[in-house]
Amino acid sequence: MTQSTPVTTQALNVAIVPDSFKGSAQASEVAAAIADGVNAAATSLARTVSITAVPFADGGEGTLDALIDAWGTEAKIVETTDALGRAVSSRFGLSADGRTAVIEAAEAAGLPQVSDVPRQPLQATTFGLGSLVSQALELGVQRIILCLGGSATTDGGAGLLAALGAKFLDAQGQELTAGGGALNDLSCIDISGLDSRATRVNWQIACDVTNPLLGDNGAAAVFGPQKGASPQEVEVLNAGLARLADTLEAGTGRKLREQSGMGAAGGLALCLGSYCEVELVPGWELVAQALNAHEVLADAQLVITGEGRLDSQSLQGKVVSGVLQAARKDADIIVIAGSVELDEEMLVESGILAAYSIAQGPADLSELSARALELIRRAAYNVARTYLC
Repeated sequence: MTQSTPVTTQALNVAIVPDSFKGSAQASEVAAAIADGVNAAATSLARTVSITAVPFADGGEGTLDALIDAWGTEAKIVETTDALGRAVSSRFGLSADGRTAVIEAAEAAGLPQVSDVPRQPLQATTFGLGSLVSQALELGVQRIILCLGGSATTDGGAGLLAALGAKFLDAQGQELTAGGGALNDLSCIDISGLDSRATRVNWQIACDVTNPLLGDNGAAAVFGPQKGASPQEVEVLNAGLARLADTLEAGTGRKLREQSGMGAAGGLALCLGSYCEVELVPGWELVAQALNAHEVLADAQLVITGEGRLDSQSLQGKVVSGVLQAARKDADIIVIAGSVELDEEMLVESGILAAYSIAQGPADLSELSARALELIRRAAYNVARTYLC
């Protein structure tokens, strides 16, 4: 009888790089659930896997949590105001070395904070973000990562700059009221009281859209209706942003209105970019750099990513699109999502091997949300069992 030579099976390198399932689970929870499911499947098949989990974000909501998880730090709490000027407790993050702060626009100018009252798109302001920025500057940070997703505002960042000491004045020299609607009365901007520390810090703006400031594809037209703006209010907001851009260009010589991404979060980066040195970075790329995700993806043979809804927007600056760009060319990429709205042709064209919904049958959003982590783990188990066979 011929004795066979034992076959050594090398461990499969698996990278788990999910976004949060917004409203249901944080990215760190999703990553842990997927890892648990994959490990259970590998054990059941007596397969060896090497798993690296990197909770991810696209530069919008969830980026703060993803970065402080990676840094091993705790969020700082600041008393400030929401988009309608009401008192609110908000958070920002600080890196372990104290040099970098991460601030989410949604923490002090976000839609969820004002969801208890009718939306007021003309009055919504970014002023509350100023307290977060000021506290970060007090701690001596050298870099601020500002994440633009989820805002309720369309004020071009005028509120934020006002909170840092600038004055936005009408033709009579009176300060404007808060919000993008008032920008139509803007005559000049007085920056004599602007906090000089804000102009010296390194600003990185995490942005997951490419919209310019103005026009049919701009901040007011595309995102204004999501913030409650009627067609007439969209016109008012667009005109106000144009007035703001004109005034800033006359004062600084910087022409930013056509820059890709300047329409994000109601033009939030416009005022900062006019007076400070800012770098607009695709959100997923900025997070990837901070978390060393490129190194993780370079070694992975199987990459499992995920988000609440996989649709065409997922392929345009979101976490899934970033994973597709950063993963090695021969990696298999699988998506686990709350819902999958890409057809087979789009999956193939994008480079996604397969996509799976966590829904096991007819279910409403509240049911899926309540059981999200259990369903994510189960989906990961089934995915891994199929893949590893």
